[in-house]
Amino acid sequence: MNEQMLLQEALREAQKGLREGGLPIGSVLGDRHGQIVARGHNLRVQSGDPTAHAEIVCLRNAGRRRDWAELTLVSTLSPCIMCTGTALLFRIPHVVIGEDRNFKGAEELFQQRGTRVVILDDRECIAMMREFIAAHADLWNEDIGK
Repeated sequence: MNEQMLLQEALREAQKGLREGGLPIGSVLGDRHGQIVARGHNLRVQSGDPTAHAEIVCLRNAGRRRDWAELTLVSTLSPCIMCTGTALLFRIPHVVIGEDRNFKGAEELFQQRGTRVVILDDRECIAMMREFIAAHADLWNEDIGK
């Protein structure tokens, strides 16, 4: 499975979150063969857990592993500093980002630590997030700590 196919799966997760009344941010974790080993979407609203960002939920769903250094983390939106730090903690070497126009996370931290970052600048990711922010600015601001 290539980066674009993994992103499509992350987009499915984001859409699921939106249908549930949450934020439309999704994430998947792929192994070295491109197979999905975990998935997740932002559950902060649904669960009341302020740390339940899509990437964190995805990594939790991955469970205990010893192959973190062979995995690829894919997110529809640029990861915040919390999610970036968690990916760095587990030494995930490759991060694919659907878009960083609506929110630019801590991408420079990835690059400083030698993590390969690919930004796909995906139109569907950009539009979905832009529409959500316009319609739910208060919820978005709460999610990013404003």
